[in-house]
Amino acid sequence: MNLYDFSMAPYWFYAGRHGGLVQHPYLFRQPVSSRAIITSARGDVTGDGVIDEVFLTGTQMPGSPLWRNITLVIRDGRTHQEQRIQLQNNMGYNPSLFLGDMTGDKIDDVAVVVDTGGSGGAIYAYIFAYLNRQFRQVFNSDVFHDEFKYSVSYQNQYKANVISHHQNETYTLDLTYKGREYLNEIYTAQGVLKMPIEGWVNPLSGLYPVDFDRDGTYELLAYQRIAGRYNADSLGYVQTVLKWNGQRFIFDRQTVSIFGSDLS
Repeated sequence: MNLYDFSMAPYWFYAGRHGGLVQHPYLFRQPVSSRAIITSARGDVTGDGVIDEVFLTGTQMPGSPLWRNITLVIRDGRTHQEQRIQLQNNMGYNPSLFLGDMTGDKIDDVAVVVDTGGSGGAIYAYIFAYLNRQFRQVFNSDVFHDEFKYSVSYQNQYKANVISHHQNETYTLDLTYKGREYLNEIYTAQGVLKMPIEGWVNPLSGLYPVDFDRDGTYELLAYQRIAGRYNADSLGYVQTVLKWNGQRFIFDRQTVSIFGSDLS
């Protein structure tokens, strides 16, 4: 299966890399007023020139920041009909909406981002586009995580290698910015590792629509945090740019960034 090649899929959600696409009907005409509205936005998401209303709804226990049953609701500005789209992962924190053209057809697409609340700062992210007269999911953070795999290993002389298996590329990080106390715990005075250390790259921690080309179409900038000996031991970020090619989001370019250190 090609990455995000969902152009032929009807109403569905993704059930995991090996689970395939699963049919899931959208429900119509259930009034928004019967559910708690988390956030809302307005834009022409159907391409008919009429402004539509987009909502995220859900249920929340009193005094808790956790939202459950998060649902995307789209109210057609012309017909006033509503479509409800149940998210694959529909529980989390700080649900947010973004409307903008990410598929290059001059129609606003819908991006939904939800914090998972885990220690790695991961998010759930979905993008829906109105294609062939129906809303289709064209980005899923779980699919992205399954496709982009990495290895992280510490090396002698205060370095760490990050291997991007998707691109078959290696990035070398200079760990001296971590400070002498950190380095002394894992390296000898000669810069040799005291024992092998493997890190990892977390799932998505950020997905940002950015119009790099200034052509009115947003690309997607995906952030993944690199962890060292433990999750809070951050080494930097993998930054991946995805572009819509007419049918799916494809890899455009990738970089790795590290944190700076104070000038001595």
